[in-house]
Amino acid sequence: MTKRFHVTSWQERTEGNRFSILRPGSVQVLDFGFSIWACQKRKTSGLALCVMLVAFCSFAEAQQPTKVPRIGFLTTSPSTFPDRNEAFRQGLRELGYIEGKNIVIEWRYSEGKTDRLPALATELARLKVDLIVAGGPAVTVFLKEATSAIPIVMGYHTDPVGTGLVASLARPGGNITGLSALSPELGGKRLELLKEIVPKLSRVIVLGSSTLPGNAETLRETELAAGALGLKLQHFDVLSPKDIETAYRRAVKERADAVLALGNTVLNAHRTQVADLAVKSRLPAIYYAAEFVEAGGLMFYGVDFADLFRRAAGYVDKILKGGKPADIPVEQPTKFELVINLKTAKQIGLTIPPNVLARADRVIR
Repeated sequence: MTKRFHVTSWQERTEGNRFSILRPGSVQVLDFGFSIWACQKRKTSGLALCVMLVAFCSFAEAQQPTKVPRIGFLTTSPSTFPDRNEAFRQGLRELGYIEGKNIVIEWRYSEGKTDRLPALATELARLKVDLIVAGGPAVTVFLKEATSAIPIVMGYHTDPVGTGLVASLARPGGNITGLSALSPELGGKRLELLKEIVPKLSRVIVLGSSTLPGNAETLRETELAAGALGLKLQHFDVLSPKDIETAYRRAVKERADAVLALGNTVLNAHRTQVADLAVKSRLPAIYYAAEFVEAGGLMFYGVDFADLFRRAAGYVDKILKGGKPADIPVEQPTKFELVINLKTAKQIGLTIPPNVLARADRVIR
């Protein structure tokens, strides 16, 4: 059956494999049966098409590659402080990041050579990584010079506010945030410990570096504490490996009673030599990192650096999820530890008082 009709509005028409739009005012003749079949076919085809489109979009979305974050990590050497690097990895794993699977870490090492840090910092900046973790105070300074756009996470820094790296702990501003190891009372507590194990303590040799960010503030606080305890301090700048032996020779010559070591990249790279020379000189020494005691040094009291690096992973997570370094507060240390090497004490003929041993978190025998 056919039907002739006048088109009064825009209409659709399906015929065979063709689909057309009818213009108002035209006259059309249709087979009525075909028209009903075409209408039903169009509805069925449209439904099938919709199902296919939804399935295709879902498939395409599933096939869309997920962006794997890539971060940089700049530090001295993988063997200098391996516990800190592993603590950082552990912190990432606790947050669901597995190196090589859903996060890529571009490790860069200066191998104890400070003069290599500027080039390595620039290299990481050129890679346009999502953020960079700084393994220490000197590293942070060079990273700041290399980039003002890429977020920088401090694994630790002795005095980020005093050195101008951040505006304040609460509101860092700029592209740097992370952990501060600043504890002004540490110098005094280390001197107190030395005085407890060496009751006649009067002269202390301080090994440090005038070029290391934050050391000036630490030294000032230590000098104030020394005055209160009636102690005399003599500071030796250790800027190269040859300065280490020179410092110990002078310490013996000037009849020093003990040695206090401040943060220093040269000492870090030669800590076994530093510890051995203290034993040979029969000088009780207290250090700024537990790794010195593990290398044969006498005693360490201070920040648990491994804990700081584990917490640094939390900053990485926040920034990768859209957080701005300028708005993420710099956190301070919450864990401190006392480590004593009794084997070393015996070698230099020193008896550690029981009340000091009782406070130790770790004792190496």
